[in-house]
Amino acid sequence: MKRSDGREQFQIRPLEIKTGVSDFAEGSAQVILGKTIVHITASVEQKVPPFLKGTGQGWVTAEYAMLPRSTQERTGRDQVRSGRSLEIQRLIGRAMRACVDLTQFGERTITLDCDVLQADGGTRTAAITGSWVALVEALRWMKNVGLLTTLPLLEQVAAISVGIVSDQVLLDLTFEEDSTAQVDLNLAMTEKGKIVEIQGTGEGRPFSREELDQMIELGWKGIQEIFKIQRNALGLR
Repeated sequence: MKRSDGREQFQIRPLEIKTGVSDFAEGSAQVILGKTIVHITASVEQKVPPFLKGTGQGWVTAEYAMLPRSTQERTGRDQVRSGRSLEIQRLIGRAMRACVDLTQFGERTITLDCDVLQADGGTRTAAITGSWVALVEALRWMKNVGLLTTLPLLEQVAAISVGIVSDQVLLDLTFEEDSTAQVDLNLAMTEKGKIVEIQGTGEGRPFSREELDQMIELGWKGIQEIFKIQRNALGLR
């Protein structure tokens, strides 16, 4: 099928990741995925949630919000987290905790604040992709100031959306495609090909096991492209 932005069925949108976009945060990144723009800061705090006090273990968590005019019409400022925002920030936190050894942190928390400046589909997957970069920046800062002796990274993590639109499997859906999708799926995976999370919904119709396998395979190919861009942003080979 012909996509409105001219992409092929299996292509991701142009992706750019910038680091060092905040002068004050210990780590930061901005993700530009087509028209979607997400700004992420990583803050290091000398505290942990109550359930971790005295364990010597650290924590990684996230907050997510969309700015009032990030969409085509203004929405109210998310002063009390909506159910959608809570769901997404928990997803981001789980994805980040899957890629680090929390026992090496000491009793410290890294909070990833993900703010959507402009939304054209894929905001949660862009937030995960950028959060990993901002997290690495924060860990580097901790090592540089002597809070860590090594970087406690286990794996690289990124995410992408996949869907079925007009019975065609498409990679990296725009808002226009997502709003008419028969099936909407978000996929987060590690560099070893392990799945961190799948969020898949039959919006317009149920989908088969074969279609699920197709979406996962297509998503994995897109995520491997994203890994290269993450590494380039961080100056990694």
